[in-house]
Amino acid sequence: MLKAAGVGLGDEVVVPAYGNADVAEAVVLAGALPVFADIDPTTYCLDAAAVDAAVTSRTAAVIVVHRFGLPADMGALGELGRRHGLLMLEQAEGNEAYDQVARRRAVAAYLDARLTGVRTPDAGRGHTYQQYVVRVPGNGRPDRDAFARAVRAKGVDCRVPVKTPVHRMPQYRRDVMLPETERAADETLALPVRAELTRRELQRMVSACNALGGLLQPAF
Repeated sequence: MLKAAGVGLGDEVVVPAYGNADVAEAVVLAGALPVFADIDPTTYCLDAAAVDAAVTSRTAAVIVVHRFGLPADMGALGELGRRHGLLMLEQAEGNEAYDQVARRRAVAAYLDARLTGVRTPDAGRGHTYQQYVVRVPGNGRPDRDAFARAVRAKGVDCRVPVKTPVHRMPQYRRDVMLPETERAADETLALPVRAELTRRELQRMVSACNALGGLLQPAF
């Protein structure tokens, strides 16, 4: 799509660093330069103000990636694109059947009402909960990782959704300040939200998480 729109050598494309490297890789394959902008801490998608600050005379496009089933603020981002005359591309997660989404929302509502010690995801803007991503408060990665290990030891299958932001990967390393991206990479943890989870499994997950209180000291 970038090549078809004439984006290439000498152009810059604003992309998120919170996520996989495939978007930045696509920009490089088109011959352009990926420029990383910070995310909104609620949606984990590009923040319009951060994108605005990253735009230069060489910016040709912005690639917006919708994360975890909660869409980006396309109203603000679309207005920014029109104001700067930029190509706006969206990478959306796959469409799923309504009943499957409804069941995941029911699971998420159960967890929202019972989890303590972690910050539950925002339920606004039609969240489809392709991933149920919580925040583990504390002093950064040792606390989140220790929390994850302890929860797994209780039989709860959880994972870190983004281990290394793209702007910290050697092939894309940039000297840029992205505080919300860094904080999200250090604090986020995806808990299971499969539609087929049983009430017993949900109770075990809540019990395991709440018993930890949300903060563990690093293990030495």
